[in-house]
Amino acid sequence: MTPSKIATYGSWRSPITAASVAAGGKSTMEIHLSGDHIYWLEMRPHEGGRYVVMRGSLDGSAADVTPSGFNTRTRVHEYGGGSYIVHRSTIYFSNFTDQRLYRLDPDQPPRPITPEPEIPAGLRYADGQVTLNGRLIICVHERHQEGSEATNELVALPTDGSAPPRTIVGGGDFYSSPRLSPDGQYLAWLTWDHPRMPWDGTELWVGELLPDGSIDGARKIAGGPQESIFQPEWSPDGILHFISDRSRWWNLYCEHEGEVAPLAPIKADLGVPQWQFGYSRYAFLSDSRIVCVYNQDGLHHLGLIEPGKGSLKSLETDFTAILCVKSDGGDELYCVAGDFQQAPSIVRIDAGTGEAKVIYTTVEQVVDPGYVSIPRSIEFPTEGDLTAHALFYPSTNRDHTGPPDELPPLLVLSHGGPTGAARSCMQLGTQYWTSRGVAVVDVNYGGSTGYGRDYRQRLNGQWGVVDTIDCINAARYLTDQGEVDGQRLIIHGGSAGGYTTLCALTFHDIFSAGASYFGVADVEALTIDTHKFESRYLDSLIGPYPEMKELYYARSPIHFTDRLSCPVILFQGLEDMVVPPSQAELMVEALEAKGLPYAYLAFEGEQHGFRKAETTQRCLEAELYFYARIFGFDLADPVDSVRIENL
Repeated sequence: MTPSKIATYGSWRSPITAASVAAGGKSTMEIHLSGDHIYWLEMRPHEGGRYVVMRGSLDGSAADVTPSGFNTRTRVHEYGGGSYIVHRSTIYFSNFTDQRLYRLDPDQPPRPITPEPEIPAGLRYADGQVTLNGRLIICVHERHQEGSEATNELVALPTDGSAPPRTIVGGGDFYSSPRLSPDGQYLAWLTWDHPRMPWDGTELWVGELLPDGSIDGARKIAGGPQESIFQPEWSPDGILHFISDRSRWWNLYCEHEGEVAPLAPIKADLGVPQWQFGYSRYAFLSDSRIVCVYNQDGLHHLGLIEPGKGSLKSLETDFTAILCVKSDGGDELYCVAGDFQQAPSIVRIDAGTGEAKVIYTTVEQVVDPGYVSIPRSIEFPTEGDLTAHALFYPSTNRDHTGPPDELPPLLVLSHGGPTGAARSCMQLGTQYWTSRGVAVVDVNYGGSTGYGRDYRQRLNGQWGVVDTIDCINAARYLTDQGEVDGQRLIIHGGSAGGYTTLCALTFHDIFSAGASYFGVADVEALTIDTHKFESRYLDSLIGPYPEMKELYYARSPIHFTDRLSCPVILFQGLEDMVVPPSQAELMVEALEAKGLPYAYLAFEGEQHGFRKAETTQRCLEAELYFYARIFGFDLADPVDSVRIENL
């Protein structure tokens, strides 16, 4: 074995290049089963972030279903999800460009079945189901009109496009998860109103579905302002199931003859925040058994619930991230799953034995384990005599070690949301840093999901405070443990994580550099210039507006840039409707006025969350170049330079 070469942390040569990270940026999601085929959605960065419906067979073969020129992605709630439906061999999908629903029959080109909107992309569809007779689609509909807030509702529309959509449930601010009973007689759905987000409080309703698609006798089953309901599903024998956090943990329940009962109480979360439509965290097996995904200690696990047992039995697998689970109704599971050495792939799992087989993967490059950092879960002290959680990735490269008198820099990751969580699977973007000698800690700060409702609500009224302090305390903990160099601490985040980054750099002086990806600089501006889904999100995160206008001012880094004392690099999509470019531009003006070193990269054609391969590559290389200049280490391989102002 060749001895490791001693080299300054950050300067290590790695086979994990920015180009390979971009190439590995494909992702799979939204599994559907129909007949002998499995369908899924694949996002392709090298096609400009296009989403393609794919069809596979049990022998592992796979082929595109939606043709070039179509992008299967809905913009309902801007975050989308639930963008296609499979009924027998026919696909119904939302096309990103015009947001119309299209019907795709075998050996036929796609044809639109919804009206062309007066406002471009102004009529949007998501999360649909086809009735048993194949005549109607029931789905979420979002209507945009000039001068007023978008309208959300449930609609019924004919699958042949012979008539426009007709509203069947409306009047609420938001809807999701319309689900048909096995006999087609009943429809269940979720609804919630401003200012709540779906992880704060939702209601589960059921009504009789009449032949024309209208609803009769609607009644509320569960939920309310302080109870979040997630993923209603009907069992094969017609019993309504759903996930609720009424116990302070997202657990599984069923409703039968007017009575709601827990199935397997556990101090773990089966649900996730509904940022998108179409999540599937449990499925029905044969003999009335249920398989579920639960989150414990920041990692995903499979569990089995058997009828009458009242408890959850763990199904042992090697997976640490299970993003979707579907069942064939017997013992076969189909999941999007991965671990810290494998990116999420389409996997078939035997529910009886736990044996797993990858049937499709998007990964084109297999990374040598010698360059892969395997994280460990850490729990560290934070404010208020509490603890917080994170995944710590030490710097790892089989060819290099750092100088004996040097510790690695630390990159602190602040995830988006902020109601979200650190990803628990292979992240090539993270390995890009660790394989170059930069340690990484991915922080599940207070407000993150996977640790129960109480942990999730730590952020209520404290956004910009609790999340920031927890990121700081994660860095301090690792510094005190002698793991990292406390003089070379960096913070990096996107969206809400970008806000946490800017708060940490503005209101505290522990970090030496930072990177904000489409981050929020002015939270007051976000109450005025954002989309409907999140337009009242800050009521819970900060407080009601404008009643607490002064607090919004105090929590906005843009007003306190005089306190900034370290370099910042900013990245922004110019078509971002969630955090508009004006937020980054305000920060750039302030950095220029103060004379601090900064770089700003803006990207045409990118929205909230970058999807293009060339954007991913440029951002990674630019960020690495920026830190190399700031901290004075050499790069192992040349990258395109970045203009750093005031340096």
